[in-house]
Amino acid sequence: MMKGNQTTVVTEFLFSGFPQFEDGGLLFFISLFVIYMFIVTGNLTVVFAVRMDSRLHNPMYNFISIFSFLEIWYTTATIPKMLSNLISKQRTISMTGCLLQMYFFHSLGNSEGILLTTMAVDRYIAICIPLRYPTIMTPQLCAQLSTGSCIFGFLVLLPEIAWISTVPFCGPNQIHQIFCDFEPVLRLACTDTSMILVEDVIHAVAIIFSVLIITVSYVRIITVILRIPSIEGHCKAFSTCGAHLAVFFMFYGSVSLMYLRFSATFPPILDTAFALMFAVLAPLFNPIIYSLRNKDMKMAIKKLLCS
Repeated sequence: MMKGNQTTVVTEFLFSGFPQFEDGGLLFFISLFVIYMFIVTGNLTVVFAVRMDSRLHNPMYNFISIFSFLEIWYTTATIPKMLSNLISKQRTISMTGCLLQMYFFHSLGNSEGILLTTMAVDRYIAICIPLRYPTIMTPQLCAQLSTGSCIFGFLVLLPEIAWISTVPFCGPNQIHQIFCDFEPVLRLACTDTSMILVEDVIHAVAIIFSVLIITVSYVRIITVILRIPSIEGHCKAFSTCGAHLAVFFMFYGSVSLMYLRFSATFPPILDTAFALMFAVLAPLFNPIIYSLRNKDMKMAIKKLLCS
C-alpha cells in the first residue's frame, strides 16, 4: 500500500484463503497441481478427439469441444495464482492483476454459461423437431452461436470492470477469498458499496434466465423421450442428454452457491469450499462426464490415445 499525506492508497491485495493450511501448503499445492494438470490434459483430449474424428463433426460435439477449450482458460485464470499462494509467504496480487483475474474468470464463465444454454437448445431441436434439425443447425449458425457466446461473454463485463477500476481503495487490503471476486473486492472499497447488491441482482437475473431456458428445454426433451416406444431409443436419447444435464447441474449448482445468496454470509471455510467447487471441482468433472457418459466420445478418445 502507498501512503499519502492523509490517506492510504491500496496498490495490491492480500489473499486470506487457506488460512488453516499454513503448515500443509505443500500437500495442498501438490493436490491442486495434479487436479489442474488433469483438467488441462482431460479437456485438451476432448478437444483433439472431436477435431480428429470425422464422426464427431456435428453441432453437439462442436459445442462440447469449445466448452472444453474454454474450461482450460477458465481454470488458468485462477488456479496458477492459487498454487503460488499455497507455497509463497507473499500472498498478494496487484490491483491490475486482480481486475484482470476477475475479468477473464467471469468472462470465460459467462461464455460457458451461454454455451451451455445453446447446447440445451441444440438438443431440444435435435430431439423434439429432428426433421428440421439439419436445416436449422447449419454449420454457419453453429459457428455464429459459438463465436457469439464468447464475444458476448467478454463484452458484457467490460462496463462492470471499468467501473470497479475507478472505485477508490484505501485499506484494508485483505481479500477473504482464494481468488479475486466481485463481492469480496468491493467490500474493501472506501466508498458506498451499495453497488454490491446491484451486482448480485445482475448475476442472479442472468443465472436464472439461463437456468430457465435450459430447464424448459430439457423438460420438453424428457417428455418427448418418454414417448419413444422402444427401450433402446430411451437409452440412446438419455445417454445423449445425460452428460449435458450432469455438466449443467455441476456448473449452475456451484454458480448458485456462490452468487445466489445476496446478503447471506457464511463462515470463511464454507466460502472457501464453495469457491473450490465453483473454480476447481466443476471443471475437474466435466471431461470425466463427457468421456464416460458418451460412447462415441469414448471411442474417439481411445482412437486418439492409441494413435
